[in-house]
Amino acid sequence: MNATLPAPDTEAIAHSEMLAQKIKTEIAGNQGWIDFARYMQLALYAPGLGYYSGGAKKFGHGGDFVTAPEISPLFAQCLARQAAQVLEATSGDLLELGAGTGSLAAELLLELERLQLLPGRYLILEVSAYLREVQQRTLAARLSPELLSRVQWLDALPENFSGMILANEVLDALPVHVVKTSAGGPLELGVVASEQGFAWSERPLANEQLQTSLAGLDLPPDYVTELCPAANGLVSSLAQVLESGVMLFIDYGFPRREYYHPQRNQGTLMCHYRHYAHDDPFLYPGLQDITAHVDFSTVAQTALANGLELKGYCGQAQFLINCGITGLLSRVSPQDMALYAPLAAQAQKLLSPAEMGELFKVMALGKQCECSLLGFLQGDRSHTL
Repeated sequence: MNATLPAPDTEAIAHSEMLAQKIKTEIAGNQGWIDFARYMQLALYAPGLGYYSGGAKKFGHGGDFVTAPEISPLFAQCLARQAAQVLEATSGDLLELGAGTGSLAAELLLELERLQLLPGRYLILEVSAYLREVQQRTLAARLSPELLSRVQWLDALPENFSGMILANEVLDALPVHVVKTSAGGPLELGVVASEQGFAWSERPLANEQLQTSLAGLDLPPDYVTELCPAANGLVSSLAQVLESGVMLFIDYGFPRREYYHPQRNQGTLMCHYRHYAHDDPFLYPGLQDITAHVDFSTVAQTALANGLELKGYCGQAQFLINCGITGLLSRVSPQDMALYAPLAAQAQKLLSPAEMGELFKVMALGKQCECSLLGFLQGDRSHTL
């Protein structure tokens, strides 16, 4: 138990114990061991109990972490400029995967209305019934009935889609396998259960797909890292659905040579609980977020193999600058310090290399969309992948 973390209340502990029991039952039914990807899937998405499907506050200052749309409306206003370009080129719609509180959707629609380039439909694919309710409340409070009528929630991907697909901090929440190189052959780190809770347990890596992926990385011995077939699966599925347009992924991660750097030999797995970051995924199941950084080189490879084009890759700061964040900031007079000072501080958080500006990356993948994307006109780093 980490003594520095705030303790959950009695109700939250009871919730966590219900999920822990469900996971233990699954482990017992699988000969006492499950791979970490399955544990992460249950911890985050078990119906009614997982972190994203349960009812606890996740986003914002009272939750566990703050996402860019919660930090500032400037983020969505910049994205709206990129979306407008794609919507104009495709006459398509917008599809957001995992819309959080709905803040991004609300601000995007308001800004696109200002730009007079509204999509016919704003589709939201949300797997959490709880978050869907939060999104519906957010949008009902902030949008006119006319704008609200464009929003539709989906339970699954549409059969076909044209326009822009937006995934902000989606890839990092997909379940990962944890693997390790060793002199005796590759290992997979899975999960076992005891009276004390959950613990890591190594087994020979049996999955041939994971074996091939790991072998291709040429890592030193005793190197622990993550592999995310689920990200490849999502990109493949989106490629089948997209007829014309662009998908935009915004997340924290690295190109392959940085992701698998010799010094990153314990992987990138990270947990977020009440604004504390730590590395114990077995603490308070269902009450904390579990994430891994994104290997953007693999995402790009998967995209190209599925008929998509890499349209751009850069740091978040460069993308936001290309999309005109400084001009958006100047819509508020610096003389009006009560309004301008908070907005300038928000912009600093989005742009600063020490904050989100460099850790977060933006990648665009396209099909049948010839325009040079606004967000990557300067500082495109696709060549680093």
